[in-house]
Order: sequence, then C-alpha cells, then structure tokens
Amino acid sequence: MNSALVVIDVQESFRQRPNWAAVSNPGIVGKVDRLVAAARAKGDLVVWVLHHEPGTGNVFDPALGFTRLIDGLTPLKGEPVITKTSHNAFTTTNLQQLLTERGIRDVVVSGIRTEQCCETTARVASDLGYGVTFVTDATATHPIEHWDAPAGRSLDEILADPRTLTTDAIVARTEYALAGRFARIATVEELTGS
Repeated sequence: MNSALVVIDVQESFRQRPNWAAVSNPGIVGKVDRLVAAARAKGDLVVWVLHHEPGTGNVFDPALGFTRLIDGLTPLKGEPVITKTSHNAFTTTNLQQLLTERGIRDVVVSGIRTEQCCETTARVASDLGYGVTFVTDATATHPIEHWDAPAGRSLDEILADPRTLTTDAIVARTEYALAGRFARIATVEELTGS
C-alpha cells in the first residue's frame, strides 16, 4: 500500500445549502464511489474527511447532524474517518501521521469543493512531499459570488450576476493552478478503467 484516496467533505452539509442546486457535479457520489471501489480493489487506503465547525449553528456544526457522508458512501471497518476544522485535510487532523505510519507516498484527492478544500489539500500534500493526483471530475463546487457582492442574494441573483465566477471557470482555474506544479490531473475513468 503506497497510495491513499482522500475523500474530502462529500457530506450532507453541502446539500443543505441553497447553492447545491447549482453544484458543478451533481453525480459526485457515483464518481467518488467508483474511485473508492478501485482503491479498495488495489488495496489502497481510503481516508474519509469531514468538515466540522462546532458551535457555529450552521450546516457544518456537528450538533445539527449534517456533517455525515452523503448517502451512498460508506466507510469500511478500518478506513479512517477524520474531521477537520481547516480548509485543508492536514492542518487540524492526524492525516499526515496516518499516511506516514502506513508508508503512503502518493495521494489521490477528490471531494467538495474543487477550489477550496480539495485544491488546498493537494497543495499542502505536494509541499509535504507526496505525489498528488487530483481527480477533477470526482470533485464538485458551486458558483462563487464576487467578493463585494451584496449579502443575502438569492441563487438566481447570484447566477445572473456577470461577476459571479462560474463552476466551469473555477474548475479550469484549479486545473491550471495545480497541473505540473502541485498535482497530476486525472479523471475517474483513467484511474478506474471504466
């Protein structure tokens, strides 16, 4: 076992937000499930990461019950499930220790949000010396409002704003930023053969 699939934040919290209707990859669970099955078949480690924001009262507060994997994804006994409170999966967790103890040298990154927790994890993993494969089509994101847009707008207003960054633009930017610098970009099909 020299490789680990890291599944980041594919959790119910995101489905509770109004912007889920504009998610870039509504089939992310199926894509991640294919990666998980392939990793397990190869004997690779699968690490599940969940984002928590305790005491906030928002959908990432574990007290509300949404900080669980989206239905259709189930860890097997012995697969680590870790919680983080930072954007990347390393800073506030024991992920590096888990990988080091198992002799992992390469990580495959998937999950939600493409440009945020997934990209940040890929960058940190690269800086820590891991070989990184970023599976863009097994990530998902949402349109991003311009930083000075008025608060409290509806999803329709956000999508109608020409300054809103589209999911296609976000995904392209992430691939440009990571490829050849921090990660190899791959597809689910390339990694699973199906």
